[in-house]
Amino acid sequence: MTYQTPRVALVGDRSPAVRSHARVPGLLDSLAEREQLVLDAYWIPTEAAGAPGALDGFDAVWLLPGSPYRSEAGALAAIRTAREDGIPFLGTCAGFQHAVLEYARNVCGITEAVHGEQDPDLGQQVIVPLSCSLVGHEGAVAITPGTLAERTLGATGTQERYHCNYGLNADYLDRLRAHGLRFSGADASGEVRVLELPEHPFFLASLFQPELSGDGTRAHPMIRALAEAAVAHAALREAAPA
Repeated sequence: MTYQTPRVALVGDRSPAVRSHARVPGLLDSLAEREQLVLDAYWIPTEAAGAPGALDGFDAVWLLPGSPYRSEAGALAAIRTAREDGIPFLGTCAGFQHAVLEYARNVCGITEAVHGEQDPDLGQQVIVPLSCSLVGHEGAVAITPGTLAERTLGATGTQERYHCNYGLNADYLDRLRAHGLRFSGADASGEVRVLELPEHPFFLASLFQPELSGDGTRAHPMIRALAEAAVAHAALREAAPA
């Protein structure tokens, strides 16, 4: 059987001013040329991502950096769809932050959970300003053995680039963990930098930006793993009875 090219939703408010966005076309070309992982990728603005059926027929969702998103609701809807429907998901930087927020609201029952950048005056801030800005920062990340993150990276340590000012409020860690979210990467001070869902086919998010790895001519292992998961999802979708 010949499968259709996997379709990937690039969810985010595309801007030439966002360096990670500018790198995406080259990374997709690299996946096709170096890894023979050809993807049919479509940009979906956050305002459109929450519409009914917006992600129908997609084999992966890549929630890209660029917060605050023009539509927080649209970004959260894309995450929820990927999480509940078993669609491979990668969230980077703001994608990580909003994956935490979506899980807090819809799985942990913290219905008043907010992102501190979007709602700085409200109480239950699951995402808060970092104690030290990570804009332009590069640092080591320790990866938990036996996790999706370790299998994806092929190592228990990595050096990654950031461009963010917000991260997880540690006060909510235990509750998120108790409801099944796994934090599988942390910096030298123990602050979480990677999350995943063990029961999901592929659900991974990082506060760092893998799009910024290297010179942009070769896809980071997380991006390559998303592409591989998209291929597997497309094969299952095509093989499913009509």
